[in-house]
Amino acid sequence: MNINRIFTAAAAAVVATCLNAQTTMTLTGRQQALVGIAANEAKGNIDALRVALNEGFEQGLTLSEAKEALSQLYAYTGFPRSLNALGALQQVVKEREAAGLTTEPGREADPMPADYDALRQGTEVQTRLSGKPFNYDFAPQTDYYLKAHLFGDIFARNNLSHSDREIVTVSAIAALPGCEPQLRAHVAGALNMGVTREQLTAIPAVLAAKAGTDEAVRCVNAINEVCNTDLQLTDAPAKTVDFSVWPKGEPNTGYAQYFIGNSYLAPLSAENGGPVNVTFEPRCRNNWHIHHNQVQVLICVSGRGWYQEWGKEPVAMTPGTVIAIPAEAKHWHGAARDSWFQHLTYHTHVGEGASNEWLEPVDDEHYNKLR
Repeated sequence: MNINRIFTAAAAAVVATCLNAQTTMTLTGRQQALVGIAANEAKGNIDALRVALNEGFEQGLTLSEAKEALSQLYAYTGFPRSLNALGALQQVVKEREAAGLTTEPGREADPMPADYDALRQGTEVQTRLSGKPFNYDFAPQTDYYLKAHLFGDIFARNNLSHSDREIVTVSAIAALPGCEPQLRAHVAGALNMGVTREQLTAIPAVLAAKAGTDEAVRCVNAINEVCNTDLQLTDAPAKTVDFSVWPKGEPNTGYAQYFIGNSYLAPLSAENGGPVNVTFEPRCRNNWHIHHNQVQVLICVSGRGWYQEWGKEPVAMTPGTVIAIPAEAKHWHGAARDSWFQHLTYHTHVGEGASNEWLEPVDDEHYNKLR
C-alpha cells in the first residue's frame, strides 16, 4: 500500500443535469470544452485544465481560440493563473505533436483599423453587455481600464466571438468563491452578448462534470436570480472510487446501527488499533458521536465526503484532507450525496477508559443542505 496515494488528487467527475430547462445540450462540444477550460484555469487545477484542452481540440477548438480564452482570463483571474494556464497549453500542444495528434492552429485576430479607438470601442461593448451606460465614478482609472482595455482591446479581437467570451467569463467567475455580484452581472451580460437562454442554462451541468458541484451551484444561483427561474441540479450516477487502490473491505455490520446507509471496513494492519480504511457509499454517514479520552484521526484517500463538529461549519473532505478530532468533540463524518468516500482512521493519545459514545443520527434535513 503506497501511502503517497493519500495525497493524489481525484478527478472531479461529478455529473449533474439541469431541470426546468431544455434537456438537450445546446452547447456545442467546443463550447463545453471552453467551460471546462475557463473554470479550471480559475481554480488553478492544471491537471483538469489539460484534460479540458485536449477535449476541446478533439471537438474543433483551435489553438488560437484556446490562447485567446486563457489570455482574456488574466483580466478576471489574474496574470499568475493565466500564465500558468498558457504554459500548460504550450505543453499540451507539444505532447499532442509528439503523439501525432493534430491541433488546428486557427486564425489570428484581424489587425485593428487605423482609426481604432479603444475607449470608444470598449464603451460601446460595455454598454451592450450591461444593457445600459456604465460609469465607475468611484475609481475613474479602473473605469478606463475596463472600457479601453478589457472591453476595448481584448473584446475587439475577433478570433473569439463575444458570446464565447461570455461563456468563458461566466464559467471562470463561477469557479471563484465570493464573486457572486460579478457572476450575476455576467450572466445578464451573456444574454445581452448573444448567449441563448438554453446555452446559459446548460453551463451548470458542464461545470458540475468538468469542475465541481460548488461551481455549478454558484452558476445556478446566479441564473435563478437574474432570470427569475427555478433551475435546479439533480444528482446523476454517483462518482465511484477505485477499490483496487484502497480496498472496500467487508460490510460494517458491527456498527451498522450507528450509520445511515452502508459502510465497509478494511483493516490495513493485523495489529489491533492499527489504521482502518472505511468506505462509505453515497449519502452514507455515521451518527453524531463522541470519542472520550482519545483523539481520532481521519485521512481522506478517495472520493468526497464531509466532517462536522457540533456548532461548527461542515468541512468538505477530499483526497489529502487530514482531520484530528479532539477528544470529547461531538461530531459526524460520511460521504457526499454524489460520491463514494474512503478515509483511513486510527486513534491516538488514547487515555484510560477510552470509549465511543454514539448519539442521534444526522437527519436528512441537516444533511441535504450540504453542497
